[in-house]
Amino acid sequence: MAWATRFLTAVAFFAVGIVFAPDLFGSRTESPSASAAVSAAKLAHLLCFATSFGAALWVTFIGGIIMFKNLPRHMFGNLQSRMFPAYFTVVSVCAAVSVAAFAYLHPWRTAAPVERYQLGFLLSALGFDLSNLLVFTPMTVEMMKKRHKVERELSIGEEVGWSKNMEVAKANPKLAAMNKKFGMIHGLSSLANILSFGSLAMHSWYLAGKIQL
Repeated sequence: MAWATRFLTAVAFFAVGIVFAPDLFGSRTESPSASAAVSAAKLAHLLCFATSFGAALWVTFIGGIIMFKNLPRHMFGNLQSRMFPAYFTVVSVCAAVSVAAFAYLHPWRTAAPVERYQLGFLLSALGFDLSNLLVFTPMTVEMMKKRHKVERELSIGEEVGWSKNMEVAKANPKLAAMNKKFGMIHGLSSLANILSFGSLAMHSWYLAGKIQL
């Protein structure tokens, strides 16, 4: 019921938006079908870009930090293992739609150099998101679960906002080796996520220059 209510609310706002901006789906210089296709592509690109950028901003710089500081470390890790696949699925789909819409609006053969650069940024964001979704996140989650098992045997992992892991690992070679491997995989995942966000940030400058307020 809650999802149905949210969907109907979104549809209602979309309809109201059309009422207050009727020229968005009409043009005197283009055929109705061509104008509608262009407007739909612009809307899809804008909404998907905004969703990707907002989700990346929240997950990377706000939500994750709040959860880490307020949840037991193992609970935080388990929650992240459920959230990240969903997060990277959403941003990957949105990035793919943004790429498709932008490529439709600016075909490569006729696109200006700046538009080709922007398509490159969007493709980069998609590539980094897919690498996280298909490669780094599954590896990170698998390694995290193995490390959690070892930590539970050592009676650590329930700390909030800090970790006993590094201290205990000094006397436990197995945990130290797992920390090293986890750190490498998690580092690559974080780097891919930051690079994706950076690519979207570069595209936001382009969009800002196009908007007339």
